[in-house]
Formats: sequence, structure tokens, C-alpha cells
Amino acid sequence: MSDTTSDATADVTANGEHELAPYDAVLLLSFGGPEAPEEVMPFLRRVTGGRGIPDERLEAVAEHYHHFGGRSPINDQNRALLVALRDELDSRGLPLPLLWGNRNSEPFLDDTLREAFDAGHRRVVTVTTSAYSCYSSCRQYRENLAEAVTALGDDAAQIVVDKIGPYAPRPGFEASNLGHLVRSMRALDGAPDREVALLFVTHSIPDAMDETSGPGDGEGRLYQRQHLALASRLTEGANLALGRELTGELVLCSRSGPPSQPWLEPDVNDRIEQLADDGVKSVVLAPIGFVSDHMEVAFDLDTEALETAQRVGVELVRVPTVGTDPLFVTDLVDALVERAAEARGIEPPQFEGRRPSVCAPGCCPNLRVDKPALCGSDGAVPQSAGSR
Repeated sequence: MSDTTSDATADVTANGEHELAPYDAVLLLSFGGPEAPEEVMPFLRRVTGGRGIPDERLEAVAEHYHHFGGRSPINDQNRALLVALRDELDSRGLPLPLLWGNRNSEPFLDDTLREAFDAGHRRVVTVTTSAYSCYSSCRQYRENLAEAVTALGDDAAQIVVDKIGPYAPRPGFEASNLGHLVRSMRALDGAPDREVALLFVTHSIPDAMDETSGPGDGEGRLYQRQHLALASRLTEGANLALGRELTGELVLCSRSGPPSQPWLEPDVNDRIEQLADDGVKSVVLAPIGFVSDHMEVAFDLDTEALETAQRVGVELVRVPTVGTDPLFVTDLVDALVERAAEARGIEPPQFEGRRPSVCAPGCCPNLRVDKPALCGSDGAVPQSAGSR
């Protein structure tokens, strides 16, 4: 368990509580990744556990990690985010312990939550390193939290674990992405009116997972709709800042699974090739689907997409992810403060696209098995076990 604390004096609410009351700890929950070559295959087996994927197929994916010495960037980026969050919390006088747990690598979530409980923490608020709504981006983390609480055994009834809602629609996530996009566009070589294709990139998911994302809102396909809405706002903002008339597109990367299973398209490499055939000479990739420059960005974009662009004679500019950008980090802490206010019965501020922090019944379901999940209103996990 990563546990960073502070000697800062807490800001208080009108009732004399700090602004994150009733919570007594903050948890950063992430995907995890290997940090040495010998960790790669065990990591991939955990990621794909229960799906019956043979090692031969996993070894092909393992080559992505071995391309970078068997070390994923994600854990170091999480360490940097923890430092940035600690600084922001301290600047607001919020000295709560800041914990870190991963789904698929050390520090494992189960261990982190057990250590947190043994240290006396009973109300934990969670931030995940995934900003959007779909099974793999949200509900699967809720399932992980339910499993970790259940692993506490008889102690499970004594702890409540909440999480903030999906934060892709939040103003800070948009502002940080827009700032990076505008700065990257200004760094382009050539005349200001040079033709540029703007591609917003996210992780592809099975079409069925997208179709069932956000069914609590009565529409589905929330994963894709959230990306398209953000891409539209960022395109408008960039055009206004740069005096251009760009038309942004959403493209996908990191497809996996059998060829017979439909996944969201178009693939970023296919689109780069099509743009080259149309005579486009410059492509800007804005990876808005990712919080940090982890493996999907480092390999799928900075390696594969770059190789595609070089092969077809296209200049490629890759926009940074939000990472530890101050606008993003500040907004994450705003989201934590708002979640704490909700827990005290205060209605949070509204903005376009805001999602509830407590998911509606059936939201972003697991299409393979029926598993309990925290932070939902469907009663999958008893209230006493932390499903508030």
C-alpha cells in the first residue's frame, strides 16, 4: 500500500469538518502493469484470468512490454500522480492519507484495502485512472472494490468505500486536454493554414460493451457518446484559439479479441493510411481516452502509429495526455470534495454530461458473468459492505 500523509492543517466546513468529511482516506485505483521482464506474463495472465486465453496469444502481447524492457510506464505515472494529488490536497489543508492500489499488479487492491482497514480507516473515497463510462472503464473497477471489501471477511461490514463518478465530462479534464492540444498544434511546422487532420484517440472496446454502456440513461453507447462530445468541444476550442476550421474525428486503438467479434472502429492506423491517400500531410493525435502515457499510448501510438505515419509519408504530432497537468489534478480534487459533500447530503454542482457517483441499476453491465459491484444503487453488495 502506498500511503502518503501530511502534517497540514485541514480546511473545515461550516460544521467544523474538513472538506473531505466523512472520508478518512483517499484511494487511487489503477490498472497496474509489470515493472520487470519476469513480471510480464504473470501480469497478462491476471489481466485475462478466466477467459481461457492460451499463453501463445499472451506472448504476442508480451512483446509490447518487452519492447520497453518489460516495464510498463503506468506505475511510475501513478507515482507521479500521487505526488501531484498530495501537493494539491495539502494546498487545500486536506491531510488525509492517500492510498494506492492496482487491479493487476503490486500494490494489489486487496492488500491496500486490508492495510487501510488495519490502520483504522473506515470511509474511503476512490479515484480511478479511467475517465469514461463502460464496463472496463468503470464497472469492472466497482467489481474490484466489491471483491476487495469482501476479502476483509467479518470486517467488511465496518468499512464503506465510495468512488467519484466518471470524470471525462468534467471541466478540468476538458481544459487540460484543450491546453495540450492547442500547444501541440502551435508547434506544428509549416504555414498556419497548412491542412491538418485532427484525430482523437481512445481505446477500442467490443461493440456490445459500448452498446450497453450507461444503460441507466436509457440510451446506451455512453462510452462513445462521451468521447464524441469531448472531441466536439475540444475541436471547437482549438479552432477558436488557433483561428482554424478543423474537423476532428474519433479513432480507436488497442483492439484485441477474436476477429469475429465486432469492436469499435476505425483503427487509428487505418485512418492514417486513408488520410495519406487523400493527400493529407500532417496528422495530430490527441489521446483523450487515456489519463497518462501508459502502454497503449507508448506502443500503440508512439510506436505503431508513428511507424504507420512514417511509412505513408505523414507528419505525426502526438498530443500529451493529461497526466499530472495542474488543471486536471485540481479538478480531481474538486471531484473528491464534491463527492464528500454528496456523502454529507449536499447536492453537487451540475455541468453538461455529469454522471452520478452512485451508478444506476444495470449500468455498464458485465456481459460475461453477474458479479457484485460497489458504488451502485442496485443492491449488488449490501449497504453494510460498503455499497453506499
